[in-house]
Amino acid sequence: MSIHRHGEFLIRITRLGAFNSFLLRDADGLMAIDTGMKGSERAILEAASATGLPITRILITHAHGDHVGSLDALKSAFPAAEVMASAREARFLAGERVMDEGERLPGAALRGGYTTTASRPTRLLSGGEQVGPLEVVASPGHTPGHLAFLDTRDGTLIAGDAFQTQGGVAVSGDLRVLFPFPALATWHAPTALESARTLAALCPSRLVVGHAPVLEGPQDEMNRAIRSAERRFKR
Repeated sequence: MSIHRHGEFLIRITRLGAFNSFLLRDADGLMAIDTGMKGSERAILEAASATGLPITRILITHAHGDHVGSLDALKSAFPAAEVMASAREARFLAGERVMDEGERLPGAALRGGYTTTASRPTRLLSGGEQVGPLEVVASPGHTPGHLAFLDTRDGTLIAGDAFQTQGGVAVSGDLRVLFPFPALATWHAPTALESARTLAALCPSRLVVGHAPVLEGPQDEMNRAIRSAERRFKR
């Protein structure tokens, strides 16, 4: 595990060099955003302890196991913490593994390791809502109910797997040979491309993703990744 700080508010905890979870300072404590794969809780709790602040909220971008594997352990450590996810991802956390009628698009499939958890969201989030300093941004594509979060204080965009930076910057679904896993686990690549355009239009100051380096001043890289996806997805 390694721990990195980005700006005034964000702490990134990285496991196996490529799998991120995050802590974000808020007025009343810490938000944990994605909990990493199973066994990540120790490093997350150590990083939280070093701040002297409690984890008051746990936010989930999507229900794949490398993002929610330590959810139950963190909730056990902070039982009063709110757990937040989209209504669609909450159903995956509860064990559902069937696409809705509107999700059965050409080439779509529920790919990747969806994980059932004992913890259930205590608040269901939709795009446009606010959680403390975070604006919730609906960003389906990698999964049907994927969310991203924009920190309105400094423009940091926590994009989950809507983009990757490990193995090259890419939109979810646009395979990078050096790190193919986000693409292989993507539900519907054309929808992911539309979400990538939405996220790029926010003009973030910093791009933070599930895998792995953080990009400062990411606009050009995001736009290049979108153009690459446009070329590939037309084939």
